[in-house]
Amino acid sequence: MNADGREEIHVLETERVIGCAFRVLNTVGHGFYEKVYENALVVEFRHQEIHFLQQPRFPVHHRDITVGEFIPDLIVFGKIVVDTKTIPRITDHEIGQMLNYLRVSGLQVGLILNFKYSKLEFRRVTLSPKSTS
Repeated sequence: MNADGREEIHVLETERVIGCAFRVLNTVGHGFYEKVYENALVVEFRHQEIHFLQQPRFPVHHRDITVGEFIPDLIVFGKIVVDTKTIPRITDHEIGQMLNYLRVSGLQVGLILNFKYSKLEFRRVTLSPKSTS
């Protein structure tokens, strides 16, 4: 449980993903385009035998009509949306985007991984089950 008494979900899985991100940053370096880090994470996940999907497609609906699709960078362990970034810093904008990604995917946990600088910046975002409907 966290400080406000709510149970954290998928903690071990997110810690493994963050560990992979640190290995990628330490090996590849910082400041490349986001796709480099997405692909490097794929290599690391395969090496660590971590289940993932790269760029699966999720329909986006408005009034029960498909109006587009959401294509996340990665879905890891079938539970976590992973979004790779190379931006100055993670802001409320990226957190809001991730909340929308979680709603569309039906998942509850997302990780934003920022590889812009030599120190990895990451943010774990959770969506309560009530918010997914």
